[in-house]
Amino acid sequence: MIDIQHVSLLDLLPPNLRRDESVHAAALALDSELQVISARIRELSILDRLDILSNEEADELAWQFHIDFYDPNLPIEQKRELVKNAISWHKRKGTPSAVEELITALFGEGRVEEWFEYGGQPFRFQVITNNPEVTQARAQEFYRAVESVKRLSAKLERVIISQTENLSLYYGAVILVSEKISIK
Repeated sequence: MIDIQHVSLLDLLPPNLRRDESVHAAALALDSELQVISARIRELSILDRLDILSNEEADELAWQFHIDFYDPNLPIEQKRELVKNAISWHKRKGTPSAVEELITALFGEGRVEEWFEYGGQPFRFQVITNNPEVTQARAQEFYRAVESVKRLSAKLERVIISQTENLSLYYGAVILVSEKISIK
């Protein structure tokens, strides 16, 4: 079987044309160019190269995929993650899972609780995240990102920043059992 990446025109020619010296020479002359072209073909598919996108390519794809909450100042890993998931998020826009995946991609771990899960007002939800950076500095970015993915009828009620710390906890206990006897 012929490997398409390393094919030679001589392999494709019928035997009668292979014996012709001018055709044989022309096929050999074109082989190196065909090798270069077949190597470059792999670069055409951008969707296959999402894990190795450059900053400029990620910015262009973010514009092309209409990522509303995209920030060109993000680290390249986050840009690639946003571009990689953009089509999936557009398909599932308005679902809690799309909001959760967006929060995870941009701000670390996070989850969405619907109003009926925590006893809130109807059509409201809250976001629980463990990222302490979701404060005043990045609050607008966080809000804009959530607004672009959530369903229009839902309102973000609050953002809860939850942190778990490993602390050294010391405790002690004393048990005193005694009887008092007075002798006079």
